[in-house]
This record gives sequence, C-alpha cells and structure tokens, in this order.
Amino acid sequence: MTQENSETPGGASVEREEIARFAALAEDWWRPDGSFRALHALNIPRLTYIRDRLCRQHGRDIRDGSPLAGLSLLDIGCGGGLIAEPLARLGAEVTAIDAGGDAIEAARLHAGRSGLDIDYRRISAEELAAEDIQFDCVLTLEVVEHVADLESFLAASAQLVRPGGMFFAATLNRTAASYLLGIVAAERILRWVPPGMHQWSKFVRPSELVASLRSHGVAIDDISGLTYDPLSRAWALSRKVAVNYIASGTKKI
Repeated sequence: MTQENSETPGGASVEREEIARFAALAEDWWRPDGSFRALHALNIPRLTYIRDRLCRQHGRDIRDGSPLAGLSLLDIGCGGGLIAEPLARLGAEVTAIDAGGDAIEAARLHAGRSGLDIDYRRISAEELAAEDIQFDCVLTLEVVEHVADLESFLAASAQLVRPGGMFFAATLNRTAASYLLGIVAAERILRWVPPGMHQWSKFVRPSELVASLRSHGVAIDDISGLTYDPLSRAWALSRKVAVNYIASGTKKI
C-alpha cells in the first residue's frame, strides 16, 4: 500500500477541525466499548440495508456467501473501516477513503490483521473525483454532518457513482428530536459519543439531501429510519426518520 504525505487532503468539503477531533480517537475505532461504540451498534441495520438493496439492484441472492462479488464500492469517510471490512467480506471490491491520516492507518492495520484486501487512501472526495474514476456503489455514512461544504461534498460524491450505480447516505435529521436524542442524550447523558462530536446546525434534513443529490443526477428512492430500542438495546430499521436515517438512490443513466 502506498504511503500518503502528511498534509491534509484538499477540497472545499474538508473540515480540518473535524479531522483533528477524529484523529485524537484513532486508537478507539475497533474497540466495541470505545468512543465509536454507537457506530458498532449501528452496523447491523446499516449493513443489512446496504446489502439487501444492492442485491435487489443487481439480482443477487442475499443468502450467497459473497453476494456483492464483482461490485466496485467506494466508502467515503471510512474512518477505521467499520463498514468497509464487512462489505469486503461480502465480496465487494472496496476502495475506502478518508481525509484523516490516523484513521486510514488504523484501518489499514486492522484490515491487514484480518487478511482483507481493501484499497485505503488518504484523499478527499473532491480529489478522487478529479481522477475521473467511478464505482458501482458509493457510501457516505455518518459523514455529511461533518463536512465543511455540503454541496461540494455531495457533488463530488455523486460524480463518483457510475451511471446506473447506487448511492447511500446515512446521517442525522435536523429536528428538535435529533437535538434531544442525538446531542443531549447521546453525547451528554449516555456518552455514546464524545461530547462535541456533533453540531446540530450541520445535521441534514432528508429534503435537503434529496434536492442536492437530484441536482447532481442521483435520484433518492428510499429513506429509512435507524431507531434505537432501549428495551432490546439494539438499533433497527424503521419508518421513523426524525433522528437517524439512511437513504439510497440511483445515478441517472
């Protein structure tokens, strides 16, 4: 694997303060009880949603051992590789990028220990889009609420989807409920994520996401909620999108 320089990747969407915040937590990525435990808990419904919709799009059987075999997939803002690794195990050819060097190194180390071939790169979405490369599927999971320029980020992300390919985004809605549950409860009371990890003003309403992506050729056709059940202590897909949601769509041919 190539070694990138130590400079932060360029691009209007790169938020250096956010990169520094995540860099301080780099050693925690693969600790189920660490700073990213909320993402570990979210992985099951997120992966189920992504796998099922990709299989439906490409006529695959979800019961197959490698249902995503042969599909090129880009994970933007991959962090330590929490989504990239299981998708690689499902057979996808995964490229995963992040603007944070510490996260990329943590991801590479863990993938190497796990025997997984994932192409990790320290680069921004804008810089990768300039390379004129496209993928069967592009993921932006828990990323859009952290970027400096949402429009630039979504434009670059959409450009990276091949015509007919799929796009996925998971984020937090900008509602009173998301402030109470996503910030007050998750950060200050339950401590699921470190305090200050999120800014409510940067949460993205589904209507805003849909409108921006439509202008860049991606038609969102499903929006599902990701809801926490305190009784089972588990996350599940639902129709409630007031707090966390995941959306998917297709690039125009």
